[in-house]
Amino acid sequence: MIDASGAVGHLAALALLAVALGMDAFSLGVGIGLRGVRTAEMWRLGLCVTLFHFLMPLCGMVAGRNFRLILDDLAHAAAGVLLLLLGAHMIYHSLRGGESRSIDHRTFWGMMLFALGVSIDSFSVGLSLGMFWPENIPLAVTMFGLAGGGMNMAGLLAGRRLSQLAGEYGEAFGGAILLGFGLLFLF
Repeated sequence: MIDASGAVGHLAALALLAVALGMDAFSLGVGIGLRGVRTAEMWRLGLCVTLFHFLMPLCGMVAGRNFRLILDDLAHAAAGVLLLLLGAHMIYHSLRGGESRSIDHRTFWGMMLFALGVSIDSFSVGLSLGMFWPENIPLAVTMFGLAGGGMNMAGLLAGRRLSQLAGEYGEAFGGAILLGFGLLFLF
């Protein structure tokens, strides 16, 4: 049985992990907010990111112990490549003006792609947690989902405010943020 201080320590560790995993959701929110986003779109994207931040660690926890080391590196690499591609595409689109098609975060598939990009690292964290704290799965999944969704909404709001200051260069700035996070995942 875990004593009270051990329970508080586990809760604090999960909270810090949830915030760390939510940081890329925040950066995604800023990047999309800089492109311009309506309130209804913010809610849809925020709920989608929340759902993925619930499901990805849950899938990781269920996936089991055997593939932890292999999938951990693969998940980080996949998240990094995805964010690099999204960031580069946003920068390209902003420099080309209206001549190119950007990934539209308002479409179902665009929203799924963005949500997957920021929550795929939660899968590898879920693998680790499934090994060490299997009794905390419902609590961990709830904390990850709420932190990821909440931080994404905060980023969307911040990006929307910054877009008024950044003007036409807002999308390029948002792409640069995604590129930076993609590089962090890869290196």
